[in-house]
Amino acid sequence: MSNLKHVAVVGATGAVGAEMLRCLEQRHFPVGQLTLLASARSAGKTLKFKGEDVVIKELTPDSFAGVDIALFSAGGGISRDFAPHAVKAGAVVVDNSSYFRMDPTVPLVVPEINAEDVKGHQGIIANPNCTTAISLMALHPLHQAFGVKRIFASSYQAVSGTGAQAIEELANQSREWAAENRAWDAAKLDSKPHVYPHQIAFNAIPHVDSFLENGYTKEEMKMENEGRKIMHHPDFRASVTCVRIPVFRSHSISISAEFEKPVDLAVAREVLSKAPGLDVLDDPANKVYPLALDIAGRDNCAVGRLRLDCALGNGLSFWVVGDQLLKGAALNAVQIAECL
Repeated sequence: MSNLKHVAVVGATGAVGAEMLRCLEQRHFPVGQLTLLASARSAGKTLKFKGEDVVIKELTPDSFAGVDIALFSAGGGISRDFAPHAVKAGAVVVDNSSYFRMDPTVPLVVPEINAEDVKGHQGIIANPNCTTAISLMALHPLHQAFGVKRIFASSYQAVSGTGAQAIEELANQSREWAAENRAWDAAKLDSKPHVYPHQIAFNAIPHVDSFLENGYTKEEMKMENEGRKIMHHPDFRASVTCVRIPVFRSHSISISAEFEKPVDLAVAREVLSKAPGLDVLDDPANKVYPLALDIAGRDNCAVGRLRLDCALGNGLSFWVVGDQLLKGAALNAVQIAECL
C-alpha cells in the first residue's frame, strides 16, 4: 500500500460512522481517497470531510475495488454479508460489530493492550465491545502489575450506545415530563417506550442486550469472553451487571478486582498514571472523579475512586469512564487502522 490510503467507511451515516470521520480527520490519518458507504436510502447525500463534501454511495458487494482499509460500523449482519467481499477485493476490514470478535482467526484488538495481534490478521480485525474496551483500559495495566484473577463489575451505559433512536427517546421522554410539570415523585409517563422495554428517562434498566440461559445478558458475558482474548488471559473471570441509564453519552463502570499479588495503592496509582490513553482523576476529598459529562467527547478514558477492596483479598475497587462512541468504537477502530 502507498503512504496515502483509500479508506472506506461502512455505516457512514450512523453515530459511530460520524465519529470515525472525525477521528480520521483530527488524527491526520493519511487518507488519499475516501469512500462513504451506507444503505440505498442514504445514497446521494453528502458528508463533510476536511471541509469537502463527500457523496455517500450505496453499499454493494462491488463497493471495495481499490480500497486499502474498510472501517465497518453497520451491524453484525452487514459485516457478515459484506466484509468477505471487502477482503476479497484486497482491503483490510476493521469491524466494529460483534460478529467476528470471538472467531479464533480474527484478532480482537485494543491497541494500547495488544497491538501486536494486528500482525496476525487474515483480512479482518475486530473492535471490542465498548464496555469491555473502556474497562480494560484501566484493568489491563493493573493486571500487568498484580495479575488479575476475577472482577465483579456493574456498568452504567449511555443511551447513545443503542443508537440515534434511543437518544431521541430519552430526549422526548424528558421533554414530556417537563411539559407536564410533573412532581419529582410522579415521573412515570403515559407514553409507551419504543426502543427500550421500559421508560428510560429518570430510570435505570438492568437489561442491556438479550438474556442467555445462565441469566446473564450477552453484553455482560462479553466482558469475560472478550477480556480473555484481548489480555491473553484464559482464566480471567468476570461477573457483570449491565445497566442502561438516562445519560446521553459515555459509559461508566464500577469494578472490584481481585489479583494474584497484594495490591499497593500507591503502586496502582503510579501504574495507572503511566498507562496510555488513560487519565487518573482521583481526589475524592475535592470531589474529583471521572464523570460521564466530562469525559464525553474525550479520546482518553479516565479512572478514579481508587481504594483497596474491603471484601476481596488482594482486591482493588475503582470507577472507570469512557466515551463509548470514541474509545468504545470509532477511535479504537481508527487506532487499529493506524497500527496497520
